[in-house]
Amino acid sequence: MTRPLTERARKLALQFAMRGKESPIPDITTLRKIPEHLTFPLRRDGVDPVPLLAESREQAPVTKLGSVLGLDIVLVTGHAESKHVLADKNAYSNDMRHLLGTRKRTDAEGIGGLGMTDPPDHTKLRGLLTPEFTMRRLGRLNEMIDRIVTDALDDMEAHGPEVDLVQRFGFEIPFRVICELLGMPEDVRDEFHKLGMARFDLSEGGAGAFGAATETRTFLIEQVRQQRANPGDGMIGEIIRTKGAEYDDVELGGLADGVFLGGYETSASMLSMGAYVLMQNPEAYEILRSGDRAEVDKVVEELLRYLCPVQIAFPRFAREDHDLFGVPVKKGAVVLVSLTGANRDPAVVPRPEQFDLRNADTMHFAFGHGMHRCVGAELARMELRAALTGLARRFPDLSMATDDPGELGWRDLSVVYSLDRLPVRLAKDPVPA
Repeated sequence: MTRPLTERARKLALQFAMRGKESPIPDITTLRKIPEHLTFPLRRDGVDPVPLLAESREQAPVTKLGSVLGLDIVLVTGHAESKHVLADKNAYSNDMRHLLGTRKRTDAEGIGGLGMTDPPDHTKLRGLLTPEFTMRRLGRLNEMIDRIVTDALDDMEAHGPEVDLVQRFGFEIPFRVICELLGMPEDVRDEFHKLGMARFDLSEGGAGAFGAATETRTFLIEQVRQQRANPGDGMIGEIIRTKGAEYDDVELGGLADGVFLGGYETSASMLSMGAYVLMQNPEAYEILRSGDRAEVDKVVEELLRYLCPVQIAFPRFAREDHDLFGVPVKKGAVVLVSLTGANRDPAVVPRPEQFDLRNADTMHFAFGHGMHRCVGAELARMELRAALTGLARRFPDLSMATDDPGELGWRDLSVVYSLDRLPVRLAKDPVPA
């Protein structure tokens, strides 16, 4: 059922409107700062979206925010409305190349990959990746993931009794998994690790994130070139051996970049923030330690819904003028789906603002939806199950090592939300004799 726009909603939309000159040739790589009034879908207070996001959804699940670089910005926050947009492959395009201006760019500066590609390119690339993420193929990774988790837990114990969980657990596990999955040589992993840190940071507008993405793609294209001559044991080498003649280095480098994009930072965020939430919910933490598979899965799914580190989906661009739940959308407008907003819509979630296992059966959008749903979703679930159950069993008395929220380093204006530090105490303090 469509919720009508109210007069208050129209005023809210007007409040968000941006005044400025429109550029006839939009170029997101020149955008140094996102206008303040457009940033609230990327802001949080701890793990929770700022109240303005819920207010916007309550007033209108589809809202015109204003414009940037001459492009209308439409925000979608409702669950049903988000599902509709994410599933509609006819009304919207994900191709962002028209936003790169007119300057001639290198191959690594191009935008592509599954999330920012339309059919037939998207169909071709997804068809290449999908066999690598079948349940049968993923089943062979269980032993590798368990080994990586055990190594990380051993490292935490060796550096205890207090450690930074983000550094030694949150980032360490998915980074090593993605390196082994891609077949990244040991001697280049430190360099690869540094490239991922600034990828989703929008504090400098599109310029900073675009530059970081270009560096990562440059690195991965070079890795593909090297593996052409000597294919490794991972995904890059396997694709080169089986279908390498059908794809050039830039295409395969972009594909590897998409795997890195979807499988590293997002899983790192889920592990770090998941541990933070679980320390405040001891019953759920105990389920991870002693519960059966179905009970563990409920904890994982509710963490995904509640935390949803990917705050907004890849932008959609309207192919033609159309009406979107009562809001006129012009051809070329940018439609942003707030995944965090949709996941906390009280129209479908019983207790939307709470971490509550009674919410676990609600459909969530942590992995997106439709044609562009994350191809590595099941791998991410495998990592979360293995890592979080391993953490609960090894350190059942895990607790925060600080009462100061400022020490946690919550990120600001990042498409993939997380925290940069999480000091934890691995065991209870010994009782004095």
